[in-house]
Amino acid sequence: MTTLRLLRGEIRKLTTTRLPWGFLGVLIAIAGLNAAIVAFGTDTDGSKAFVATAADQQSLLAFGFNALLGTALFGAIAAAREYGHGTVVPMFLTSPRRARAVLAQLTAVLLAGAALGMIGQTLMIAAVAVALETTQYAFLVSAGHVVQLLLASAAAGAIGAVLGAGLGTVIRNTGGAVTAAVLVVFLAPPLVVQLAGAAVSWIPTALLAVLSGVSSDVSIWAALLAVAAWALVPAVAGLVSVQRRDV
Repeated sequence: MTTLRLLRGEIRKLTTTRLPWGFLGVLIAIAGLNAAIVAFGTDTDGSKAFVATAADQQSLLAFGFNALLGTALFGAIAAAREYGHGTVVPMFLTSPRRARAVLAQLTAVLLAGAALGMIGQTLMIAAVAVALETTQYAFLVSAGHVVQLLLASAAAGAIGAVLGAGLGTVIRNTGGAVTAAVLVVFLAPPLVVQLAGAAVSWIPTALLAVLSGVSSDVSIWAALLAVAAWALVPAVAGLVSVQRRDV
């Protein structure tokens, strides 16, 4: 079977299940929550200074880390459930070259993650823009920065999905893969900073803030390469795992 047909098959598996719809519902809920914060929330002095400037609004809108964490869970579930449901067996029978089959799966998950990340950011921007109409502040984020936010969230979604799928391929248990994804994305970075303070600029939250235009601790290209490295390690581990372990 050609690589393109494998990829189409993996995309079909993702889009014909309830999994993407469940995550879409979560994205809508997050956007609604942020809209409610803008509409009804205030600072300690009763003002809405947290949306008073373009920089404040851009920081509020930045969806990169949410995209990374959410799609890491998405990727972990998508990959691990293949082993739990046994659907990985026909996949490997169709393509005896296991690495090629897993690469097709990782690519499909990457595309889905990018789409979810961009959808989540779009919903966030739309919800906050509507909520700002209830305040004395206009939507101040420039078109260029809106594009940057969208691209950053798409990249974060793609990277998170590959990270999660790599963990799911290694662990092969949905609960274990989800737990590992939370540990790697949410709990491990603060521990890394505790052990090596100089690493504070290289953890996902800081790197995605750079990609979103919220900070400038490192260059955008350095941030993109560094955050991608967080996904590359589990992805490579997953490829090695399928070569050395039985299904």
